[in-house]
Amino acid sequence: MANKLQHSIEENVLTLERTFDAPRELVFSMWTDGEKLKEWWIPGPGWILEVSNMDFRVGGKWHYMMKGPDDGSEYANMEAWGIVEYLEIDEPSKIVYQDAFTDATGEINAEMPVTTTDLEFFEVDGKTRIVSTTTYADTAAIAQVIEMGMIEGVTATFDHLDEALAKAQAM
Repeated sequence: MANKLQHSIEENVLTLERTFDAPRELVFSMWTDGEKLKEWWIPGPGWILEVSNMDFRVGGKWHYMMKGPDDGSEYANMEAWGIVEYLEIDEPSKIVYQDAFTDATGEINAEMPVTTTDLEFFEVDGKTRIVSTTTYADTAAIAQVIEMGMIEGVTATFDHLDEALAKAQAM
């Protein structure tokens, strides 16, 4: 792996950074296709991205469902639905989106935070540094997702992205 996830919290903003050993265009493309996301958008072993309906354009949405492992753990067969609405796309350098937890119909879960994320892709010596800056309504919303395991989940997700990038480059 190129490196580990770095994170910082400043009031209601969570910033995540990681560098991947792959060209920026390839890394960007992994975020733009619902089928490619199925390869890596999972928070841990045994999880699958079972539903991935994507319309990647400004104003478009990505509605997805991750399913937990069938292993008897607390997350066994758990369904986690989410929706992303794309607010800005500047290929291959930036994606701005709103993200929310939903149900199967796309109805937003009012008990969970709705966020806005600026996802930037920087080319650095043939590698790509991703900087994800997510704004929450308040510090309580950040605390809620941190307590749920957000940092561990993103770390695992980015590990899967690293594997998917290595596989794509080997083809």
